[in-house]
Amino acid sequence: MTGHTPRLSFVIPTRNRGVELAETLRRLDGLGLGPDDAEVVVVDNASDEPALAVCALPTTLIRSEANHGAAGRNPGAQRARGGWIVMLDDDSSPMDAAGLLASLADAPNDAAAVMADIHLSGGRGRERGGLPEVFIGCGVAIRREAFLAVGGYDPTFGYYAEEYDLSAKLIKAGHRIVFDSRFRVEHRKAMSGRCMDTIIGRLVRNNGWVMQRHAPDLVRRQVLRADRSRYRQIARKEDALAGYTDGLGQLRATLRAQGRSPMSHEQFDRFTGLSHARAAIGHAHERLGFMTAAVVDAGKNSACIDVALRELGVAITDDAARAEVVVPGSMSPGPMIDSALAWASRGARMVCPWLSAEQFVAKRLRTAA
Repeated sequence: MTGHTPRLSFVIPTRNRGVELAETLRRLDGLGLGPDDAEVVVVDNASDEPALAVCALPTTLIRSEANHGAAGRNPGAQRARGGWIVMLDDDSSPMDAAGLLASLADAPNDAAAVMADIHLSGGRGRERGGLPEVFIGCGVAIRREAFLAVGGYDPTFGYYAEEYDLSAKLIKAGHRIVFDSRFRVEHRKAMSGRCMDTIIGRLVRNNGWVMQRHAPDLVRRQVLRADRSRYRQIARKEDALAGYTDGLGQLRATLRAQGRSPMSHEQFDRFTGLSHARAAIGHAHERLGFMTAAVVDAGKNSACIDVALRELGVAITDDAARAEVVVPGSMSPGPMIDSALAWASRGARMVCPWLSAEQFVAKRLRTAA
């Protein structure tokens, strides 16, 4: 460590992926940042062979005696000295320094977190998951003070949906979570240690915990049922019904133990993306006056898009060729942006259900033209 106080701290949990970690640290070296700009904090989640952390930036290596999953980030944030904690996985890294630094410099005062535009390696599109105010853990910058004030990540989650729980806590604490396309992260998404049965089981259990803890009373049962139905369909598609059944059993056994601290309905509408869909689709409707829309590439929380359209009296059709506008059917930023760009390239009249994505897509299209 040096005597410098850096502007930001890269916090990276790792376990048994030394090659991936070394590549990520090599890429951080290549950003051209100095000790006044950044430091690195690596948290080794009890790797079988202790991790090595070699980086030109000031670097701290924390060795844990147990695997704390995503909550391994917590001791990293506690030891960090930067005002912003840039959360990475051991297989993700910023694509450039200028965009990252600019996004943090311009972050609104009430924004506790800045979400990155996360790209999968090899031209595989953008990372799936997240919502307009729910970040993805492999590419987000969080104000250290806000992170510590809400208690960081809950260690009981392990991995998967822990970002939803933390995002909900930040929203309830009065913060916003924003997206800045200048902050770009590449996720190489190493497949070692990934088992679909384990993943689906964790998703069923952990998403149920999130809704049990944070959903308002009037919608709690409804959203719990919707989550179970969604992951049952995914489990069938991924041949992971055993994992689904196990996760559902764990959820039923632990549901009542989850402390409830419901969001207000306004907060929950932000959390699910409904308020963002209403704002973006309402803005487009005023401008374009459409009365038919095709919802395409259905994905996470597509019901929010249907609600926003029907509230405006817009008829939803499956026929994109006949509809006046085409709307990406996902409130997850990555799939939404990829869908919007693909349909716009075909000449469709595109309406994004989130203003930040709409502005980014419009800028990309102007630049391409």
